[in-house]
Amino acid sequence: MRVVHILRKYNPDEWGGTETALLRLLDGLRPRGITSIIYAPRTGKTLEKDPLARAGYAVKQFSACVPVWGIPEEHRRQMVAVGGNLMSFDLIKSLALEPGLSLVHTHALGRLGGIAHSIARRRGLPCVVSIHGGVLDLPAALKLSMDQNAARGVEWGKIFGLLFKSRQLLADADAIITVNPREAALLREKYPNQRVQVQPHGVPTTDYERESRPAALAAFPQLKGKKVLLSVGRIDSVKNQSYLVERAPALFIKHPEAIFVLAGACTDEAYGKALRRRIQELGLEDRILLTGGLPPGDPRLLGLFQLSTAVLLPSLSETFGLVLLEAWAAGTTVISSRTSGASALLDHRRNGWLFDLENPRSFHEAVDEALLDAVLRQSTVEAGRKLARTQYDTQVLSEGVKNLYQELIEERHALRRAA
Repeated sequence: MRVVHILRKYNPDEWGGTETALLRLLDGLRPRGITSIIYAPRTGKTLEKDPLARAGYAVKQFSACVPVWGIPEEHRRQMVAVGGNLMSFDLIKSLALEPGLSLVHTHALGRLGGIAHSIARRRGLPCVVSIHGGVLDLPAALKLSMDQNAARGVEWGKIFGLLFKSRQLLADADAIITVNPREAALLREKYPNQRVQVQPHGVPTTDYERESRPAALAAFPQLKGKKVLLSVGRIDSVKNQSYLVERAPALFIKHPEAIFVLAGACTDEAYGKALRRRIQELGLEDRILLTGGLPPGDPRLLGLFQLSTAVLLPSLSETFGLVLLEAWAAGTTVISSRTSGASALLDHRRNGWLFDLENPRSFHEAVDEALLDAVLRQSTVEAGRKLARTQYDTQVLSEGVKNLYQELIEERHALRRAA
């Protein structure tokens, strides 16, 4: 079985949760006889450090553009960095000529997703859509921000959206995969005849159990003897690292041995600059460490998870929360904002802590309990580790996607025979 995967963005220097989830899915599908080919927008950079290629997957790049006139260059770069609604003429031809395909799996919505679906239909192939960042299950403030950004400039790409029926993608696809039960319920309500499958992200638990602390301490010696509070995710307003920075002064007074580590590539340049400036204004350069992006499976990143007393996830929106599974697999407890993804995974004070962004006191109470109550913290660690091993291991979860592929291909063959 040959499956092509369409990505809305792929820059190894800005590696994030979507890329990690995809790599683990492909690793789970490969032993089940599925050959995966990846198509991604060209970034203008060489892929020397390409984790997908290193793992043995074919990565094919296509030219793409932001089809909007009259927007600032910084805003254009930001749209590319987060995979904004791009347009590509290359992708049309490439997908049409890709040999021996059994199925098209798009991890992009918008015009790229519409192109993927249109070419799949033309070739008589099933098309699966994966939703990584949420479509219906988004906070109102985030939806408003996205709408305001989309309204800037003159969008000349709308005609291509109509041509490829981009807005009908979710209604017309053969199946939709989402990681979030809440998102799935909303999709089923809006598209009652659609096949919607909840497919959690997975984590290779044995990798996170391998001792990696020495690599992290060698790279970041200032962490020795500290209580590390780790936040992993791209430096972006949605990931909301500034929330931690604002809480830091009061937290460090009560916990002088604590240190924040913010690990992730910066995908929002303006936000990243403002974050660093605020850290300097508060005089916290030696208490808040920004590591930059770390490749998937990097011993330094695995070591940071293992060194941490707790992993913090202050996101405004999180449809799943892959970092929570990674923390569990590494033997670390988690403290997360009450997003739909985290709420589906976490049982408060049983396998981690939940807090409300609107109530900073709830954040401080969660951190206090995690740092001061070693017995309770360890019980949350054990509960999380058990869940990661038994329900979220990569090899366990990939079977569900393989079965979905097989069902769709068999249904397509049956339709051909009937015709």
